[in-house]
Amino acid sequence: MTTATKVKTAIKEVVAGNNLDYQLSEDIMKAIMGGEVSDVEIATLLTALRLKGESIDEISAFADVMRAFATQVEHPTDSLDIVGTGGDGANTFNISTTSSFVIAAAGIPVTKHGNRSASSKSGSADCMEQLGIQLDLSADEAEEVLEKTGMTFLFSQKYHPAMRYVAELRRQMGIRTVFNILGPLANPANCNYQMLGVYDSALIEPLIQVLKKLGLKRAMVFSGDDGLDEITLTTTSHVATLRDGEINYFVFNPKDYGFDYCQLEDLVSGEPAENAQITREILQGTRQDAKSDTVLLNAGLAIALVKDGYSLGDGIEEARQLIQTGAAAKKLEEVIQASQTV
Repeated sequence: MTTATKVKTAIKEVVAGNNLDYQLSEDIMKAIMGGEVSDVEIATLLTALRLKGESIDEISAFADVMRAFATQVEHPTDSLDIVGTGGDGANTFNISTTSSFVIAAAGIPVTKHGNRSASSKSGSADCMEQLGIQLDLSADEAEEVLEKTGMTFLFSQKYHPAMRYVAELRRQMGIRTVFNILGPLANPANCNYQMLGVYDSALIEPLIQVLKKLGLKRAMVFSGDDGLDEITLTTTSHVATLRDGEINYFVFNPKDYGFDYCQLEDLVSGEPAENAQITREILQGTRQDAKSDTVLLNAGLAIALVKDGYSLGDGIEEARQLIQTGAAAKKLEEVIQASQTV
């Protein structure tokens, strides 16, 4: 079957409401990443997939191909990525970016993969740049920063050159597509640990299954019941965990750990410079409010996921101590310095 025939077959199947099998999904994504599929065909397929709902096999195959086409980053130890799908439209401050420094300060290697803003005012790359972290690093340089500091940032557009075939089309389409889900699944370092926030709780079950299929050791997929792609402080969050092949589900309530609910507007921020300042204040311990508490939750759950024998409460308390002792702020400065001098 030719590529053109496969693409037409895939479109017909998806429009009819049928799921594609792994092999056909893989073939289609390889063709897209190779620039062999027209914009009209890609847009039709992406829209049809969105309306049908992407299956586990479809997402897994697409993610495998994106990883294969990416510039690979080697890492000497198991590392973690903490990332959200975006698309929640809430314009919150950079929660996962700020949390990543706390996690790294806990001795957990962090390979954060991110891009400039797609749906908010400030993406992780925008915030990192404002903090003084050099984005334009080669894979070797990013690896060196990781080895020196236990944390590095991988600027997505540098590591996924094949995405040029869909980047402009995605902007023109202006809707969420499977690529919103794929970005967080396509870390070039192929991390063994992942914290993944999603904008819709319906994505939790399929994505934890995808992460299992991709071979991760441990992962957490979550969605705030307010629609945030984070562990939220405004209400409860639905969570799925993957631990050494076993999947469990639970509802996380901040009140169970001594936190009061806040309003969504308490977590909102603005431009990258403002977000970077918020990140600094939280890590330095000079800001203690709903924003800093939200970082404690997200970093704490990541620490509890990776460290053996840790309860969620243990992880949250360690995150608090890492900020209070200055370790988190020190980690930020280490990463800035290393990225600028590598």
